[in-house]
Amino acid sequence: MSADRLTLPHGELPLPAFLPDATRGVVRAIDSADLEGAGVTALVMNTYHLMQRPGSSTIKALGGLHRMAAWPRPIMTDSGGFQVYSLIRQNPKYGRLSDKGAVFTPDGSGRKITLTPEKSIQLQMSYGADILVCLDDCTHADDPLDEQRRSVRRTVVWARRAKAEYLRLIEQKKLAEADRPLLFAVIQGGGSPELRRECADELLAIGFDGYGYGGWPLDAAGNLLTDMLALTRELVPSRFPVHALGVGHPANVVACARLGYALFDSAMPTRDARNGRLYVFSGDEEGAVESGGSWFSYVYVGDDRHIKAADPISARCDCATCRRYALGYLHHLYKLNDALYPRLATIHNLRFMTRLMQLLGSSRHA
Repeated sequence: MSADRLTLPHGELPLPAFLPDATRGVVRAIDSADLEGAGVTALVMNTYHLMQRPGSSTIKALGGLHRMAAWPRPIMTDSGGFQVYSLIRQNPKYGRLSDKGAVFTPDGSGRKITLTPEKSIQLQMSYGADILVCLDDCTHADDPLDEQRRSVRRTVVWARRAKAEYLRLIEQKKLAEADRPLLFAVIQGGGSPELRRECADELLAIGFDGYGYGGWPLDAAGNLLTDMLALTRELVPSRFPVHALGVGHPANVVACARLGYALFDSAMPTRDARNGRLYVFSGDEEGAVESGGSWFSYVYVGDDRHIKAADPISARCDCATCRRYALGYLHHLYKLNDALYPRLATIHNLRFMTRLMQLLGSSRHA
């Protein structure tokens, strides 16, 4: 592991890196060849969702996540900690929390899914992931201080248990250093600098390969919590990579990269693509992300002004979509609601994100 790349069981991962969300083992609308063609270097998948569909026994029968998805490059598996926030904390009928772990009741049904720190690590290891994430108690920045304090305490306890289970499995499987997945912990603390510092110090004392910014990264108005993100990155020694979990808006990615974050993931670029919002660089691309101005813009493919547009989405884009298809044709597919549209649009937006990583990497190492 170095400052500019992670060495993982399924290859080296150059940093910075944007990991598209393949939540249930698939990036919607495209396949692994499309991902490789767009320059994607790694994916993130979600343990909570995978354990339900297709299910852990099915994943094992299909040879693990890499073989199942025909994806030869690295995979990070999120622990299920975000679902603690998005499901249980948002609506208690979907489950409950205890110091033991999280009990989910999907759709408010009688069916129960238990996720403990140990079980989360066991599942991620069995899936064959390259980067595992400790189960954490995720909160919103606006949650009360007492709730944030309980979250930090629980997150640290869970991380210690996750690390112990990880080491047990490494020993049981007798994995060599080159074959072991990395283990990341998540720093919680909401909007409290003191709690962020306490959580980071405790996790650093336990020892992990990398860390993540935990909790919702935006305030109530949708603005990036820059001060707290900056503090959290500063609390972690520079030799460790830090993941800006859930950050995917291009401007926010650039802001976090400038703060020293190395990994990003979000469903936003692919969701935007399917919904008709395409990303293009503006002005001088090579200096774009350093200009501080409007370095990128949106193309709304459904606008009538694109009906007869004979040029590609962007003349400077080298993605498979821009090399072959006119914007007017994409407009036509979008209006038809044809299944080809989301594939072509997703390829383009992901290529934008991988080119952005290349530009950020060049400026980082200049």
